[in-house]
Amino acid sequence: MKKKLLLCVWFTLLFASIGFLFWQNEFKYSLPTPIPKNYHDIAMGSKINLSQCCPFDNKPVFFHFFNPDCPCSRFNVPHVSDLIKKYGDRINFKIVVLNKHKTFTIEEIQQKFGARIPVYFDEGIAEKCGVISTPQAVLLDPSHNLYYRGNYNKTRYCTNAESNYAQMAIDSLLKQNNSPSFNALALRAYGCSLPNCTK
Repeated sequence: MKKKLLLCVWFTLLFASIGFLFWQNEFKYSLPTPIPKNYHDIAMGSKINLSQCCPFDNKPVFFHFFNPDCPCSRFNVPHVSDLIKKYGDRINFKIVVLNKHKTFTIEEIQQKFGARIPVYFDEGIAEKCGVISTPQAVLLDPSHNLYYRGNYNKTRYCTNAESNYAQMAIDSLLKQNNSPSFNALALRAYGCSLPNCTK
């Protein structure tokens, strides 16, 4: 009887541990990011005043909001690197690092993406763009109007080419189309919450 009880307790602990690990490493990142109480929504098409970091040069601006400690951010580094390589001559790419726990250098971040592009550590950029989680993409047209704010893909590994939302937004803007319409999976924030970038 004792043996059965011990075995039952052991299996319960094992399944509880597996469930906890699944929650910590996978499931919680598939849930929408909670919207902060003081969140001020920035509508698509709004003029974004970022003159301190983005002088006008007739090119669109793409912000990658990134936290090196966020699993979702780490998984999409290769995808963002590919976007920079593919569109870097037509779009001003910028990385905004949002992390309150560690200090990173500009060179460390540039090395992760294999690109010498501007890197900022200013939470105010996220606030002005209406970003509440990492990773998030923000695309501004050449006049600094908000063209797209959302996710890169419906999978955090960016493996589904049919839902490369950020890339679709870039292609649409470069073809001078109206802002594309996306489903909730593209526009609802997922990933690691701000300001501490942890769920």
